[in-house]
Amino acid sequence: MYFQHAPAIRSAHPGLAATAITAAGITADADVEEQVARFTAIANARLAGGAESDLAEIKAWRQAFSTMGLKPTQYRCASEALLRRLRKEGELPRIHPLIDLCNAVSVAFAIPVAALDLDQISGDLEVRPAIGDEVYHTFGGTTENPEPGEVIFADSENTSHARRWTNRQSGLSAVRAQTSRVLIVAEALHESAAEDISALMKTLVEELTAVWRVTPVSAVLSQEAPRFTV
Repeated sequence: MYFQHAPAIRSAHPGLAATAITAAGITADADVEEQVARFTAIANARLAGGAESDLAEIKAWRQAFSTMGLKPTQYRCASEALLRRLRKEGELPRIHPLIDLCNAVSVAFAIPVAALDLDQISGDLEVRPAIGDEVYHTFGGTTENPEPGEVIFADSENTSHARRWTNRQSGLSAVRAQTSRVLIVAEALHESAAEDISALMKTLVEELTAVWRVTPVSAVLSQEAPRFTV
């Protein structure tokens, strides 16, 4: 299978930088408390200088959401939602060690990071505008159809694994206790996105290797090299 952004997405967002990382052998019994504490401390230091909405990384996503016709204060990218929760509650939720690690790295970099169960994805996965007949599985067990033109993560079976781009992942491919093979995707749009995405990728690869003793495969995706083969 492959993961990529459709030409229409890259054309509309020429500053887009992304990374894709795969790893097999993920388990739910890992201890990532040290990593979570370290990365949330970085995020808290950044938040001490102002609200999350002041960060360049978040401003770029807010602008993109506005361009897509979405109210930025109603639909937030995942990293903004996490930073907002961290600022208000003082900590991040604990869900699964891999998700906890990705969330902590996400707030440290202020960049959305998605972790998906590869075994729940059928065929290729593409970030593209929705037709409107794709099926999205909520965490509550119901299904929805995305709005036509909405940016989604769509697989070969017409399943939507995310809605409103970096706003909300699908319950179907969410990482759970039995998850072993994962695809991690991070995307950024701000001025230094390419450099920051590369640093984020290196950070996650190092942490995955140290915590789970796995050998991740990763790549930075760009206009020139838009496709990642799993």
